[in-house]
Amino acid sequence: MKKLIHTTSTAETESVGASLALEMKQDASLPPFVALYGDLGVGKTAFVRGFVSVFCQGVAVRSPTFALVNEYRGKEKTIFHFDMYRITGEDDLYSIGYDDYLARDGIALVEWSENIPFALPDDYWRVTIEKDDPSRPDSRLITIEKESLC
Repeated sequence: MKKLIHTTSTAETESVGASLALEMKQDASLPPFVALYGDLGVGKTAFVRGFVSVFCQGVAVRSPTFALVNEYRGKEKTIFHFDMYRITGEDDLYSIGYDDYLARDGIALVEWSENIPFALPDDYWRVTIEKDDPSRPDSRLITIEKESLC
């Protein structure tokens, strides 16, 4: 299953994030892990903001660049928002308690997943956000696909 979605604004990118969250909320069998890929400034945090709005209404979502992980608690689920930009290996992941977060009953959204290919679960959502039109700075192509080793 692969979805290609074109957006032209931050609000539309947030809406795509909210749509995936709604799908996951309605089907508990879907993997609780979203690996986000894309360059600086493409809208990964905007996608997360939309996603989080479904589970944690009214929460201010900020990039966890310096904190490495932000936790947003909702009535039904807790969202763990990771930024792996500065992560360089397994020791770094261990030091932030990555495995402990994944063992909890929540949903992980992981920016800069390309830095931790060795630590991705067997089943997850791969979301790639790319700028797709140099003449339109807010134009994005978002690819969403479910990855599975099974």
